[in-house]
Amino acid sequence: MTSPVEMTPARSGLFGDWRLFVPKSVTVIAQEGYSLAKLRADALAGLTVSIVAAPLAMAIAIASGVTPAQGLITAVVAGFLISALGGSRFQIGGPTGAFIVVVYGVVHQYGYDGLALATMMAGAILIVAGLLRVGAWIKYIPEPVVTGFTAGIAIIIFSSQIRDLLGLSMSEAPADFIEKMAAFWAVRDTVSLPAIGVAFGALAVIVLINRYAPRWPGMLIAVAGATLAVWLFDLPVETIGSRFGEAAAAVLPEIRAPQVTFQRLQQLLPSALTIAFLAGVESLLSAMVADGMTGRRHRSNCEIVAQGVANFIAPIFGGISATGAIARTATNIRAGAQTPVAGMFHALFVLVFMLALGPLIARIPLASLAAVLAVVAWNMSEHERFRQLLLGPRGDRLVLISTFLLTVLVDLTVAIEVGVVLGAIVFMHRMAEATAVERGVSLLERDQDDFSRPNREAYEARAELPKGVEMFELHGPLFFGAASRLNDALDAAFPPPRAFVLRFRDVPMADASGATTLERFIKRCNAHGVDVVFCEMRYNVRATLAKLGLLDHVQTADTYDEAITVAAVAAEKK
Repeated sequence: MTSPVEMTPARSGLFGDWRLFVPKSVTVIAQEGYSLAKLRADALAGLTVSIVAAPLAMAIAIASGVTPAQGLITAVVAGFLISALGGSRFQIGGPTGAFIVVVYGVVHQYGYDGLALATMMAGAILIVAGLLRVGAWIKYIPEPVVTGFTAGIAIIIFSSQIRDLLGLSMSEAPADFIEKMAAFWAVRDTVSLPAIGVAFGALAVIVLINRYAPRWPGMLIAVAGATLAVWLFDLPVETIGSRFGEAAAAVLPEIRAPQVTFQRLQQLLPSALTIAFLAGVESLLSAMVADGMTGRRHRSNCEIVAQGVANFIAPIFGGISATGAIARTATNIRAGAQTPVAGMFHALFVLVFMLALGPLIARIPLASLAAVLAVVAWNMSEHERFRQLLLGPRGDRLVLISTFLLTVLVDLTVAIEVGVVLGAIVFMHRMAEATAVERGVSLLERDQDDFSRPNREAYEARAELPKGVEMFELHGPLFFGAASRLNDALDAAFPPPRAFVLRFRDVPMADASGATTLERFIKRCNAHGVDVVFCEMRYNVRATLAKLGLLDHVQTADTYDEAITVAAVAAEKK
């Protein structure tokens, strides 16, 4: 159940209710207590996640142009702070694949000192943004922008691993995608068969374990197996030790602050803004995934402040950019985590691995870590979601493809800017069409203020509804941002009913982002055992939701009376 802090966000002063910034690690333990059973569950979950996180942190660090030790340090320092200070009960923080492109670019141009300053600037930006309650604005980023952006990053991540996957001999790969492909082609005659064997062997192990034994740590097993094979057969394959030195993964951090000048602040501001954007978006997406899996709800602005603190502190210890990691957070939940303490345990276990297993880590073949990142890139590509959006409205396709191509071929910042602007233009075009066709329908949600706070009188007044059935009527276009009020309405209806009826008679259009928010709403209802019935959908709205596969997970009815009957039957069965 949502806590009182989340249900009644009374605003006071510039930054709003201070309770919204109290970490979940504090409120969860204060409200629910902490027992030995929870401690055991959190410790086991933390150990499980650390086994997944350690090889990932090293692989991401190497792909980002820094040492594997710096990836592990980031998982330790940033991971601990994000769990301790964040607004999500289950969030696991650390270095993620989304940062590889921007971190590599900054390190390549300005060195690690420049990256440290850019990351600290991003941390400061996130802290201010969270205190100003900007976290709620993330929902206004169109879904095609996020999907095209992440798919583009996935392509860049995979391309950056071709060198190690094939064992190519070259000093350094260019940062630009086209130039990088040309450079790989130029040294194609240096392909190493042992490296290919190790890489594809590790890749096969990961894929098979994920398919047939998903609870096993596939990445760790693949990396350990590859390391053992290279050692036993003395294969001529590049390792962490041969590239970075035998003590590369066990170096304790040297605490120091980067050099700060006004000129460097100006130079690094675009990179800092990109890092802040990535950290904010990915952390909140991860938190929303956790909410969908557990039926709980995070505090977005508290989470952004925690991300800011983590990114401000981690570079002082030699770390890199960090954010919430979706796959690691999901692993944490599946492993039985109870509180944010599990995330803190995860950081401590990574530190133990780093200090105790340094000599063994140096023997890890880089080809096996490249295989790990190839899997990360595939998972990050959201290929199914990408294909779904290509079947959606023409405007969504334009935004998706433009953002994707600009991310791969031009620049991350340009891709985000163009994608958001195109999304706004497409939205304005749709609003103009909706105004012309639906002259008598308000383009704003008439009940939006009621949805922003728990109004129990409004629900009690609906005595004519069958017992256990609740009804929401949507007004205006179902576009990115607007549909998210359904989640607020769901919170206001606690304890939840047995069935929801959603009326779409005053909804003139829907886009992919609105459909995605509806999908999250349905998942939250399912988590609480609540049936959902859609009714009175217009042809274009039904067609959009059907193309995106949303209607496969709900019941539908043509009329309101029919929907109430269906919902009443569903409620009686519970």
